Amino acid sequence: MMADGTRPNRVGPKPALTGSALRRAIMAIWCVCFCGMQWRAIGQLSGFPFGTLYTLFARWTRLGLWRRLLVRLRRTWRLACGDTPDPSTVVIDSRTCRSAPSCFARGVDGGKKVRGVKVHIAVEKYGIPLAIDASPANVHDTKGIVPVLRQLAGRGFQGPALGDLGYRGERLAKAAEALGITVKPVARGRNGTFIPAGICWTVERSFGWLALYRRLNTVVERTKEHLVAFIEIAFVSILSRRLKRLAAETVNA
Repeated sequence: MMADGTRPNRVGPKPALTGSALRRAIMAIWCVCFCGMQWRAIGQLSGFPFGTLYTLFARWTRLGLWRRLLVRLRRTWRLACGDTPDPSTVVIDSRTCRSAPSCFARGVDGGKKVRGVKVHIAVEKYGIPLAIDASPANVHDTKGIVPVLRQLAGRGFQGPALGDLGYRGERLAKAAEALGITVKPVARGRNGTFIPAGICWTVERSFGWLALYRRLNTVVERTKEHLVAFIEIAFVSILSRRLKRLAAETVNA
């Protein structure tokens, strides 16, 4: 091959995506989250090799891009609403999702009779998450929420965390107190009827938003970090549309 000149030349690293190509790649990753498409299918539609898209998603997840972008948009939205950049109170809750056998973890939620994973989340009054974690569905809420509280404490949050009556217990109270957070169980229902108490209902609305993203209804991710990344992408999409509408209303006014 060297003699007749047909030996392929080794090429260096490919240049980074910019401009329209970068926007198309980000839109393809969003379609995976919103439409629940397979990586190979979105690769055929977007014109990118599916390995390129998955590598971009995995690299940006490893670098914490989605989390940092979500934090920036959340603070921008709170300032636009006339609030402080960081909240003083959060609401905690969990949601059980069905998962495929290839998922990173599986368990059976005895109360909901669902085999899958449980997503633990802490949101502020606008329903935007500050911390996210996932565990097998058979993990009790009082144990699964501890990593979320650690994330909150690591990012400087010190204040009350409102939850339902499932977060009662001396062990959880002591663990939260050691982190500088006070867990306050609040009754959200009576005789099987949901009663909105304060800002506790906002976390239910957040889970309702996540239900619109098909990738999050049946979890197929092989790592917990990728599941959390898709949840962050969903909220980045929600906040981006909110801020775009707000900017349009400001211009028209």
